[in-house]
Amino acid sequence: MGARKISRMILNIYVAVFLAYMLLPLVVMGGAALNDSRFPSVYPWVGFTDRWFVELWEDGRMWVAFIHTIWVALAVVAMAVPIGTAAAILINSLGGTMRSALYGFMIAPILTPGAVIGISTLLFWNEFSVPAGLHLSAIGQTSYIAAFVMLLVLARLQSFDRGLEEAALDLGASHGQVVRRILLPHLYPAIGAGAAIAFFQSVENFNTTLFTRGNSDTLTVYVFSRVRSGITPTINALALILVTITIIAALWYEIARRRRQARLDASTAQARRDEEAEALPVAVAAQ
Repeated sequence: MGARKISRMILNIYVAVFLAYMLLPLVVMGGAALNDSRFPSVYPWVGFTDRWFVELWEDGRMWVAFIHTIWVALAVVAMAVPIGTAAAILINSLGGTMRSALYGFMIAPILTPGAVIGISTLLFWNEFSVPAGLHLSAIGQTSYIAAFVMLLVLARLQSFDRGLEEAALDLGASHGQVVRRILLPHLYPAIGAGAAIAFFQSVENFNTTLFTRGNSDTLTVYVFSRVRSGITPTINALALILVTITIIAALWYEIARRRRQARLDASTAQARRDEEAEALPVAVAAQ
């Protein structure tokens, strides 16, 4: 019993240290966005202010970079989700050497540094006289983000019953109808998760975007340029807004998930009670 208590205490200490290591920088960052000091810090504390949020709101370059980031992320989602989904379906239907070769081909960009992908994308399209710009940023990001979508969809396919496809084909359904009405509905959760991951991977991308963006800015490039020219608490204000939005979105998703699960549990319990109520008269009559 003593050893178990010591192990639990060590585990609790480790978790506390880990959470502090992860969260304290965010707390300091958020505090710097509210501190009335030209240098981003929480000590010495000068006083609460919203001036950095006002300056951020009035920063036209930041808004242009934000709009560019959203457009690039949406373009990446539009390309990465179909490519990743199709690759997962194809890999799942293959076997042997072809399966391993295609899987390795799709996974390889994840293991490649972002700078290499950015430079390679720029040089490749330059051979076709395609100038640098946000369109190349979207293409370069898609080349490796599609692999994340593929992995999620491929994991979801492991729980798919292939007998459903065979039964539908035997009943006269075409291959297109099987994909639309049986396979894709099963994959929707993974496709949705892949789209979300693709969007946020694009938003936070820097290395690939830096080499392919041309003269356009995205948020990561904008922050990089501000850091080089002298960081101010406006960057902390931007980071605090993004972290707050992320936390709110995560809480909203978790609340919605628990509500759906509660409704599902309630409907399951009601169905079980209905079955028991229907079976009771039969049991009484049998006695």
